[in-house]
Amino acid sequence: MLLPNGIRHLPGYLDRAAQEALVETIRTVVAEAPLYTPAMPGTGKEMSVRMTNCGSLGWVTDKQRGYRYQHTHPVTGKPWPAMPPQLLDLWNDIAGYDKAPEACLVNFYDDDARMGLHQDRDEQDLNAPVLSISLGNSCLFRVGGLNRNDRTLSFKLSSGDIVVLGGEGRLCFHGVDRIYPATSTLLKNGGRINLTLRRVNP
Repeated sequence: MLLPNGIRHLPGYLDRAAQEALVETIRTVVAEAPLYTPAMPGTGKEMSVRMTNCGSLGWVTDKQRGYRYQHTHPVTGKPWPAMPPQLLDLWNDIAGYDKAPEACLVNFYDDDARMGLHQDRDEQDLNAPVLSISLGNSCLFRVGGLNRNDRTLSFKLSSGDIVVLGGEGRLCFHGVDRIYPATSTLLKNGGRINLTLRRVNP
């Protein structure tokens, strides 16, 4: 399978022990910054994923103000929890970028959740890659080109896989077509967690 230039798939990068440790870390993040249901700009339609963030900044969206990064949780008003060391280590090992990530978006997918084709383009620093970590049930991941109507290809992401969107592929459209229920025992109540590490400011 030939991925667009700049997009890398690292299957099974995290072993089971590393996955379990990361899940425990994310549980502490969620305890401090609870998952909430974001809404689309303009329409106010709720997204099918629940999300939260850690790091100095967090990505949020709502009907009134749209897509943006901010320093505080939109429901609690509190600052986001600090970026865990495991995530900083993964960035340093894989990203090949000399500035640290400022945001980690935590998306939780239940069995019916999806994510439509989109670009990650709310960051000012588009030279930095986006690092995406899969935990829990497998999903069908779709990636296309720089235009929404470009040809796409789909492949399965399993727990412990990492995808890097960088270089020419940094602004490729991508999304999640479906979740495969009961394909992992990592999360005791099922579902999938996706962590995306982003550098926001130059």
